[in-house]
Amino acid sequence: MPSFAILFPGQGSQFVGMGAELFEARPDLLGDGVDDLLGWSLRQLCLEGPEDLLVRTERAQPALFCLSYALWLEFSSRLPDPPRAAAGHSLGEYTALVASGVLRFAEALSVVAARGRAMADAADAEQSGMMAVMGVTDERAEDIAEARRREGGRLVVANLNAPGQVVMAGGAADLDWLESQAKSLRLRRMVRLAVAGAFHSQFMAPAARRVAAALEDVRPADPHFPVYSNVTAKPVHRDDVAETLVAQVCSPVRFDQSLKAMAAEGVDTFVHIGPGKVTAGLAKRTIRSATVLVVNDLAGAAKAADSLSSMGIS
Repeated sequence: MPSFAILFPGQGSQFVGMGAELFEARPDLLGDGVDDLLGWSLRQLCLEGPEDLLVRTERAQPALFCLSYALWLEFSSRLPDPPRAAAGHSLGEYTALVASGVLRFAEALSVVAARGRAMADAADAEQSGMMAVMGVTDERAEDIAEARRREGGRLVVANLNAPGQVVMAGGAADLDWLESQAKSLRLRRMVRLAVAGAFHSQFMAPAARRVAAALEDVRPADPHFPVYSNVTAKPVHRDDVAETLVAQVCSPVRFDQSLKAMAAEGVDTFVHIGPGKVTAGLAKRTIRSATVLVVNDLAGAAKAADSLSSMGIS
């Protein structure tokens, strides 16, 4: 029988004006309780910005987490059965874990807020960044990073997003080196990402320690459906949730491998849930035979649920 998986986006999908309908539809979830925990107004930030505040790591991460989960509630209320599996890109893994019942919303939001602050502080501590590299295999990207490390650099593969789409992370000198060697390495196209620092690399080691502290009192439950870990590209067991979330901060996001693993288990439809549609694009590039749906507003939630019903997918 056909089956679907849900995907949640990470940092970078935020924009001023996102979630306007959700604040009206879910005041119980997105109201004063969230603001009290965060110490700032989620609604004001999402609807009014300013953009230079919304894009900050410590604000963007909790904002995207909250809105993505609210969209999941709207979408799931229209489903007769749960999805076959779930995954999230970086931050989105927290949303997937809450959607699956492994973590409770409030406790996960507290960890996400701490994670955002910790990653922002780690990025401020040392100049670093990330570079999207197109047209290379995962193996080729790792060979390039290893060559730089042999010279004393700290270049690593940070995101394995889709075939031919890899993100590398390192210090400012590492990214300069990568650009200077583009011709000799036969790299067709590279783009420096507008991010605060080298996420998913050892530059984030101080942040990982703070995430570990934030997770100390969290007690994960058994999942209602499997959640594929960014670190292993395999379903995570509840006893390993804290360990993998800590490791995730400094480890590559193996998103393409997670998509392939879900497809191998019979998933043939992927539903992006959250602002933007980044994970939808990655799913299309990685599993070309799959059907891909997008839930980034209330109309999208209803449309996607109807599409699943018409396809006979539960």
